[in-house]
Amino acid sequence: MSHDRRLRTTFDKAAAIYQSARPDYPTELFSDLLAVTGIKPPAQLLEVGCGPGKATLPMARMGFSITAVELGDALAAQARRRLAVFADVSVITSSFEQWEPPTGTLFDLVYAATAWKWMDPEVKYAKAAALLAHGGHLAVWDAGHAFPAEFDPFFTHIQQVYDEIGEGDGAPWPPAPPEAQHDPTADEFEASAHFTVVGTRRYVWARRYTADEYIALLDTFSGHIAMEPAKRRHLYSEVHRRLATRPDGQVTRHWSAVLTVGRRVGVDDLDAAEERVLGAGAELAEHQPGGRRFRVFIDPAGHPFCLADARTAALRDEPA
Repeated sequence: MSHDRRLRTTFDKAAAIYQSARPDYPTELFSDLLAVTGIKPPAQLLEVGCGPGKATLPMARMGFSITAVELGDALAAQARRRLAVFADVSVITSSFEQWEPPTGTLFDLVYAATAWKWMDPEVKYAKAAALLAHGGHLAVWDAGHAFPAEFDPFFTHIQQVYDEIGEGDGAPWPPAPPEAQHDPTADEFEASAHFTVVGTRRYVWARRYTADEYIALLDTFSGHIAMEPAKRRHLYSEVHRRLATRPDGQVTRHWSAVLTVGRRVGVDDLDAAEERVLGAGAELAEHQPGGRRFRVFIDPAGHPFCLADARTAALRDEPA
């Protein structure tokens, strides 16, 4: 997935309203996460990009020990305040890419809610694998606007405003319904060669908003935070004007989230991964005697890569 990673710092400006404006994640998502991974309290969890603690709090209430890493100072402060009653939860202000845990620290689960897409694709999968114990899992999900067949016509009308102010994305309208959309996260897991996908599930739900509530939600989105003030004022005035014509003054927005869970690869998984990359056109460049972790490949573009080196720690607790 392609995202302008420069926008990932904008969310800190919305720290004061993020928790109340953004929807809660479905209870079923957390139940499925526990069922697929088999984790139980007091397992050690690492949350990447915790924000104000929206996905941290449900896991903390279950009794898990959580280390939460958050880039934004204000968001991290909100999370610390909200999670202060949990002695086994700590919030660290840092980027995931730069943060390093105490030597020897391993986690049973690394998870990220609406944050994984903002992490460096050259780093995130290898680093998550390196931080996981044998048999550990990576779980990620996002929460985006869904357009089922019965979506609210307000969004067709307001999309015209986005187009008028030059903030439309040029994509066909309306977007495909959730069941027709392909989420590429599972493909990314497998392509990384660090994880084998063990479960995916999509959740769709709806929430009603007044004009002020919907504008507060928009104020938590990176594109709206970074939007030119004049454009944003015009857009928001149109939200108010159009919803004011409705008897209840409200709009229904549908949400969709796809949970993807992957298990950290082990020796058997690496055998299968090597077969896949060789079948995709890579060549074995070097096999250094003394261990599988030194198998180096050359991809079709001529770039060297290694499926299991010391940094991934995929063989840390398994015989070489």
